[in-house]
Amino acid sequence: MTDSSLLDAALLRVAQGRATARIEEGRASIIVDVSGLDDAARDALEADVRAAATDVPGITSVRVALTSQRSRRIVLAVASGKGGVGKSTVSANLAIALARSGRRVGLVDADIYGPSQPRLMGVADAKPTARDKVLQPVPTPYGVPMLSMGMLVAADQAIAWRGPMAAGALTQMMDANWGPADTLVLDLPPGTGDVQLTMIQKYRPSGAVIVSTPQDLALIDARRAIDLFVKAGVPIIGLIENMAGYVCPSCGEVSDPFGTGGAEAAAAELGLPFLGRIPLDIRVRVASDAGEPPAAGNGPEGVAFMGVADKVGDWIKGQG
Repeated sequence: MTDSSLLDAALLRVAQGRATARIEEGRASIIVDVSGLDDAARDALEADVRAAATDVPGITSVRVALTSQRSRRIVLAVASGKGGVGKSTVSANLAIALARSGRRVGLVDADIYGPSQPRLMGVADAKPTARDKVLQPVPTPYGVPMLSMGMLVAADQAIAWRGPMAAGALTQMMDANWGPADTLVLDLPPGTGDVQLTMIQKYRPSGAVIVSTPQDLALIDARRAIDLFVKAGVPIIGLIENMAGYVCPSCGEVSDPFGTGGAEAAAAELGLPFLGRIPLDIRVRVASDAGEPPAAGNGPEGVAFMGVADKVGDWIKGQG
């Protein structure tokens, strides 16, 4: 009869605590935890375990089963009640800033009818591939893989789809091969329509970030977006006030074409966190058009985005 301690010692040398074994009449049944390993590493570990077990005196056959603990992926929905508030710019920079802080981030451009992330992320000409009918996200220069309808249709082609088709496109992107990504940032379309409902019902975001300008009209619609998530039981991470204050590049005077403090006041009224203000800065617009999001650099125009990402990162850490 084979001494199980011999097998345990052999497995410890090659699997470093990832393998547990049981012996019955010379037959070894081994379970190997391959959590966090890529395909090549899994195959190599399985081969090493099988070889080590086979070399143990008295083992006549070896059966190896691989198991993996799926880590919980954080899904962050970036939403607004209306268009034109800079939600896509915020999404791109938030994703990059979170990646710079050490998270493994993927970006889903779920704004099916108005996809702009390929341009913002500097991959306007990239096309995703599929493997076994599963989309493979496109790498970007900023370490944030992404998918967008803008990569699947011509730039000047209208996407005149009814709700079920748009929801199906979201499903394909969410079910893509996101690999080791621990965080997905979703750039949602404005409003509270089919895409939002599909996302909430099928994928249930970990939390929502609401983007608004300071003006009253934008805040009215932002409250509708907040109401949708609250009713669905999705936590509101906080509000961002975008286009908050314009600094004249010639004279340095600060003006507030969209008002000031509206989103912060709304957050206080609703009892929600205020994540920060992002100024109306021509450098942000120029960099975004060039596919060079400010959060990827070290310029002053990226500071506000990094501040927002720090608060979102703290919220993520609080989720355990």
